Amino acid sequence: MNLNKVFLIGRLTNNPQLRMTPNGKPVVSFGLATNRVWINSQGQRQEDTQYHNIVVWGRQAEIANQFLRKGSMVFIEGRIQTRNWQDRENQTRRITEIIAERFQLGPRATTANSFTDGQSQDNTDSFSQEVEIQELPEIDIEEEEIKPEDIPF
Repeated sequence: MNLNKVFLIGRLTNNPQLRMTPNGKPVVSFGLATNRVWINSQGQRQEDTQYHNIVVWGRQAEIANQFLRKGSMVFIEGRIQTRNWQDRENQTRRITEIIAERFQLGPRATTANSFTDGQSQDNTDSFSQEVEIQELPEIDIEEEEIKPEDIPF
């Protein structure tokens, strides 16, 4: 039995880039950063950041392009795929990507600045900032199998 399944929670490193295949199928790609924090044997806090290339197809690509922006948090469920191609100098290039099968938008913070009554503890004018966290729905759209000839890049 074989299994190729990836679960990632991270933040976008750039805005999604929407493209269309020659036969009109939408595809979006973006970078995702994930962090790992641990304490080493000397008791020091360590942190490691990994960067992933994410590809989303079909209707989900349109939704990702509409709602995701650099810095957005997202949960990705997908599979690892490595592909090769020839560049303009006829060199073989290789890239490993996560093909998203499902994704869920992370909490989105909306800020509302409201002016206080002008009396703060240090007697100066101040603004208070309220942050409201909105949970967004999970997106689960079944798509047909993606063929290598559909990849526009």
